[in-house]
Amino acid sequence: MKIAFDTVNVYYLPQFIPICNELAKRGHEIKLVCYSNKNNAENFEQILSSFGYEFVWVDDDKAARDYYLKEAPDWIFFGNGYDYLADIHKVSKTAQLGHGIGPKPSYYHKSSTPMTVRFIEGKARLAKIKELYPNDEFVQVGFSKLDPLFTNSEAGLDYVELGLDKSKPTLLFAPTFNPSSLECFPDNWPSQFTDFNILIKPHTFTYTREAYKNQRKKLAKWARFSNTYVAKETDISLLPFMKEADILISEASSTLFEFVALSKPVLVCNFFKLKWSYRGIFKFRFEKRFGKDNVIYQNIGLHINDFKELRGAVETQMKNESLYKEERKLYTDDHVGPTDGKSSFRIANYIENN
Repeated sequence: MKIAFDTVNVYYLPQFIPICNELAKRGHEIKLVCYSNKNNAENFEQILSSFGYEFVWVDDDKAARDYYLKEAPDWIFFGNGYDYLADIHKVSKTAQLGHGIGPKPSYYHKSSTPMTVRFIEGKARLAKIKELYPNDEFVQVGFSKLDPLFTNSEAGLDYVELGLDKSKPTLLFAPTFNPSSLECFPDNWPSQFTDFNILIKPHTFTYTREAYKNQRKKLAKWARFSNTYVAKETDISLLPFMKEADILISEASSTLFEFVALSKPVLVCNFFKLKWSYRGIFKFRFEKRFGKDNVIYQNIGLHINDFKELRGAVETQMKNESLYKEERKLYTDDHVGPTDGKSSFRIANYIENN
């Protein structure tokens, strides 16, 4: 079969590639369709080439539609909603994966226009989406992005190359772009954790969007500390960082769900900076986008209300490894699903059988 992966943003690739690998192993033809209006093609040519799959650049979603109608792949995978499904379904079947498993209502609403099938992660997610869209096709498979971690095929990071000390515990700070705790961390915070390695992996948009230039200034300051590695724009996968880290720090990223699925603890920042269009009289926009589902993180791990609480929270968690251990299991079952490393296998089986 010919199978295309609609790569609107390059940060979809860590979720797509395990599926690509499984399908290619079975002899299917894989093509990555990448959007030049969303990504700097020059920056990512080398990374795309490294996967070993044919890739093509299109201008935008309309150009992608024209490409699909011409090439007529048997299946197209999407990481988000798509406006031209009525046209696409004349020539291809479509599969949708949420490109993250965070708390935003958009996780569910992107299925308002149904694809042939949507692959779902955890059982609670499956139950809710079936309730919202009872006539559509949903199949629980787990979260394909994490397969390389569960099968131990992810190589991780080279600490010597990064100048870090493997004998020290490692903190991973993975803030999202909005709402973000990134700008609430002080310029010198790595100096307060010299007994730790610090890995900092921001969202791709932190690098690529003008609105987040102040976040980039913070990253540049933190990168100067010898115990710290700040991910580059081209470090598109979080998997190597998650493999190495002992504790994750974040605020509203779906990384929180992913990390607890590895049976590792998380610290949740209740403090973050909102962009101006979510503040003051516009706060209703924030509530509408993030909704009451934000309480979903309530019992996932220790919460801190200010950066000053971070050190104490890290020490508390390091001294008590069982803290929130049972809650992590429940979150994994409800939101991430099976942790056997076979999500891509189940997806490939469905594609071949349908």
